[in-house]
This record gives sequence, C-alpha cells and structure tokens, in this order.
Amino acid sequence: MILIAQISDLHVQRPGKLAYGIVDTNSLVAEAIARLSRLHPQPDVVVASGDLIQDGTVEEYELLKAMLAPLQCPVYLMPGNHDHRDHLRQVFNTHTYLPKASSHLSYAVDNYPMRLIMLDSIIPGKGGGCVDAERLAWLGQQLSAAPETPTLMFMHHPPFATGIPWMDRKRFQGRGALAELIRQHPQVKRISCGHLHRTIYCPWAGTVASSQPSLVHQSAIDFDPDGSSQFVMEPPAYQLHVWTKETLVSHTMYVGEFDGPYRFSDGKKVVVAAL
Repeated sequence: MILIAQISDLHVQRPGKLAYGIVDTNSLVAEAIARLSRLHPQPDVVVASGDLIQDGTVEEYELLKAMLAPLQCPVYLMPGNHDHRDHLRQVFNTHTYLPKASSHLSYAVDNYPMRLIMLDSIIPGKGGGCVDAERLAWLGQQLSAAPETPTLMFMHHPPFATGIPWMDRKRFQGRGALAELIRQHPQVKRISCGHLHRTIYCPWAGTVASSQPSLVHQSAIDFDPDGSSQFVMEPPAYQLHVWTKETLVSHTMYVGEFDGPYRFSDGKKVVVAAL
C-alpha cells in the first residue's frame, strides 16, 4: 500500500500580494500544509503538481520552501506554466531527483509499490501544455523500462478536453502522440494533473485521466461557448491517492473548518485528529 497526497496550483507569491487582487494564496496554502502535516496516518509521499508559485521568482520559491517545511514525508515538485525551471532547481537544490542537465524537469520515482512518473508539460512563457518529441521519447523509455510495475503519472496540464469552452481553447500540443504511447502501456493506472483548478475525471487513452482541485481558488464552470475564464472561492482541496491490491482510489480532501464527523448510528460526534 502507498498513500500519496497530491497538492496542486498553490500560486505562492510575495507577502502581502493578492492573486488577481482578491485571493490571499499564501494563507490558504499555509492552512492546507498545516492540516496535511497533521493527517494520521501521514502520507508516504506528497506530490505538488505545478503552479507552485505565481510569478516564477526566486523570492517566491524561497517562501514556498519555508511553507513546505512542516511536511515530514518526501515532497516531489514539478513545474506548471507559472513556474520557472531554473529558479525552481536553484532554490530546491537539495531535491536531487530534479534533473540538472535536462531541458525539461521530468523524472521517475521507483522507491514505492507504485511507480511515480512526473512528466514536465510546460511551454516556457505560454499557458498551454505540450509533450514534444524529446519528452515523448523520454516517457517511452521510462514506461518500457518497467512494463509490469503499476504506474501513476503526473502532469501539470491535462491532455483531455473538459467540455467547458473557455478551458478547452488552449489545446494540449502532442496529445495524439501521447495517447498512442499510453495505450501501449496498461501499467499506467492514472494520469493525474493540475492546472484546471477543479476535480475532473474522464477515460483517456485506455486509462483514466483527471485534474486536481487547487489549494487556493477553483475554476468556475461555464458551458457558454463565449464564456470567459473565471474563478470562484469554493473550498480549497487536495487529493489522497491510495494504491492497494492493484486498485487506485482517490479521495478529495477539503481544507477548512467543517462540523463533524457524526456517527450514523446514534448521531454522536466523533473526536478525531484535525484533518
């Protein structure tokens, strides 16, 4: 069994700054990390799947590093479109899993019952995602190296269409070639992504692809073909992925103060550790 906490789209920024003039991302991330650090049992791994900071500065990464310090389990970082690869490597230089010579920050983790593959999908300076020939070749080598090992793959950008027009205007580049490769490797049990600030699941390329909620603000659902990008202050959340007996199950964990839990049998409140 392995318990994996996935946090995404933290958008940590300079102290005192509000995202879009509204969202105090730093306080929301701090609360989420505090609650995650008190989980019992503790996750075996935390994966942060991109948009770790807002503007890509060294100052923001230094602040992120301090904010993640309470976590006792290994933390694996990957970039999103708000991130800066070189600044990420510079500040988190003790995270030796981050490739130093590669043009993309893709890597695999083989220390657990389930293999973890982090595929860098960013295009520097752009909002959309991409898997180019170099990254596709790297992924093919990784998947071919362990065809019998159950694998959970992480990307920042989801390769699927959501049906929400404003989300789907920026098409994922190279998704056809990526889908063809994934279909050849049934050991990939899930492709879990960030970027969309909303929990979405769909069948894709013979497996299941999904996107994560954000630790700060969530994207609004608008099916109007002419709708504009927008966000709502729905509760921040992350996911816990549980791999056991060849089954991968994911639970969405909301961050905040909520009444309960109460027993169904008699309605009495249960005393538990804070989540």
